[in-house]
Amino acid sequence: MTKQTEADAKEELREEQAEAQQKEDEAEEAENGAEAEAESSEETAGAPKENKEEEEELQTRYLRLAADFQNYKRRFEKEKSDIYARANEKIVTELLDVIDNFERALAAGSDCGGNGFVEGMEMIFKQFKGVLEKSGLKEIQAEGEPFDPNFHHAVLMEADSEKESGTVTEVLQKGYLLNDRVIRPSMVKVAE
Repeated sequence: MTKQTEADAKEELREEQAEAQQKEDEAEEAENGAEAEAESSEETAGAPKENKEEEEELQTRYLRLAADFQNYKRRFEKEKSDIYARANEKIVTELLDVIDNFERALAAGSDCGGNGFVEGMEMIFKQFKGVLEKSGLKEIQAEGEPFDPNFHHAVLMEADSEKESGTVTEVLQKGYLLNDRVIRPSMVKVAE
């Protein structure tokens, strides 16, 4: 054999070895690919269950958050309306002294005679009370009613044979309700 043929033979041998190695690598890759495909198909078979459970969990979380938000909105609206009611209560409570002074002035003015000034004051007083009543103010009816500590504040007790025991005989200062809540109890005399 000549050097040329010997070199060619070695070259062919190397090529054959390279091809054999390449075929082995391809076969190994194909085998690994088949195993990987089998594993991924097993994972995807379990994945729908996991996805479904995860989806249900997310749906539950979403519904709970939505319910929490609705509760928050309701609570916020209630607190807001309570704040407005309390704000009105403070203003109306301060205006009750004005009403008392109006009533005293009208009582004193009617004793002097019925002139135009007193009539004008009575009209203003009625208008003022009308505005407060539209805001939810109501006078507590007390005279002749049985004493109720929730609505009345007993200041005096008097012996009165005409009235039943525990009955309000006289109102010393009117009491008021604002939106069905006592903001000032009536100061009263009660029969013994």
